[in-house]
Amino acid sequence: MADRSLVHIAFYAALIAALGLVPPVAIPFLGGVPITAQTLGVMLAGVMLGPVRGALAVLLFLFLVALGAPFLAGGRGGLGVFASPSVGFLIGWPVGAFVAGWIMQATSRLNILIAAGLSAAVGGIGVVYLFGIPGVAYMANLSLEKAALGSAIYVPGDLVKVVITALVVQTVARGLPGAVLSRG
Repeated sequence: MADRSLVHIAFYAALIAALGLVPPVAIPFLGGVPITAQTLGVMLAGVMLGPVRGALAVLLFLFLVALGAPFLAGGRGGLGVFASPSVGFLIGWPVGAFVAGWIMQATSRLNILIAAGLSAAVGGIGVVYLFGIPGVAYMANLSLEKAALGSAIYVPGDLVKVVITALVVQTVARGLPGAVLSRG
């Protein structure tokens, strides 16, 4: 992997960590899974970097968290976060980034704003929730239906993140088209 790719991967891992500085909003009835800004970084990593580099950026971030770096929103870190109701969402992040990047590449003929929005929505919401909801259900001892219903509270905020992702990608593509590696 080229040095430049490693820099991009590290940059997006750092971006996800920086978004952890935004204070989380606790949701007590879902086992404490918070609303955070970090899924915006996951969406941007996949859509901007493409499937492999996007997933690697998220995996690098999660590796640092596992080592104890307090990079998750609220200053959380360490192996304990992977034994919490958030675990399904965390596991879904790299897969979501991969899928978002793959869809971005597969939709290269579409307008970049539409492609970025679609990619972020499917990868950053659909795929992440596909892992997150069963994780919440298992770790918080809830039925899948209750976990899915409870997780619906996250959707409006995640849709805002999809819009932000699409607008950021479109803006970057206008000024620096080569920076949208998923389209290269």
